[in-house]
Formats: sequence, C-alpha cells, structure tokens
Amino acid sequence: MPPKKDDRTRLKLLFVCSRNQWRSPTAEQIWRKHPLLQARSGGTSPNARHTVSEDDVHWADVIFVMEQKHKSRLVAGFTRLLADKPIHVLDIPDEYKYMDPELVEMLEQSVGHLLGLK
Repeated sequence: MPPKKDDRTRLKLLFVCSRNQWRSPTAEQIWRKHPLLQARSGGTSPNARHTVSEDDVHWADVIFVMEQKHKSRLVAGFTRLLADKPIHVLDIPDEYKYMDPELVEMLEQSVGHLLGLK
C-alpha cells in the first residue's frame, strides 16, 4: 500500500444530495478511506443534516452531485466559487438507504471511473 499522502496533496471530493441523509453520506463513507482522497458531504436543503456551505465549496477540488437539481441549486447559491470547479452529475435517484449495496456499487463505479481510479 502506498504511503498516505499529506492532506494538502490529496484530492478533495464534495458529495451533494438533498438532505445529506442517504446518498451523499454513503459516498463520503466509501471514498474517505482512499489514501489519495479526502471526502465531505452535504445537502442542498435547509433541512439537510449538513447544508452545503461556502466553506465546503471552497474546500472541494471536485464536486459530485446526485441529480441535476443539486447542481442547479449549487450554481444558484455559489456561482462565483464554482467558476473553476468541476461538477459531475451522477444521476443517482433518491431511492436508496445509507450504504445500500446497489448504491455503494454505483458510487464506486461512477466516481472511480470519473477520477480514473477503477
């Protein structure tokens, strides 16, 4: 196993869904263990467990949203901060519970593919 990279060189991933309850926390849990990555998650709803903040957007190198509506909400709220940040829409509907095996597999495949890790 390669040595763990220093936090300044690890790619920072932000995962976003609506309420930060099932999809984005699952993605954070999966990818936070990777030695080359750091991960956070948040929601676009005011009722989210953790609502995406300006600090989250500033911190992230790459943003993954579960649905197009999440990207639209981020762009509406953080236009200036998102100017140079890649945002990937994963097209994962809100029909999975936390750590659902099918959700885990979709996240591993889609995020891994987009990052060139799988």
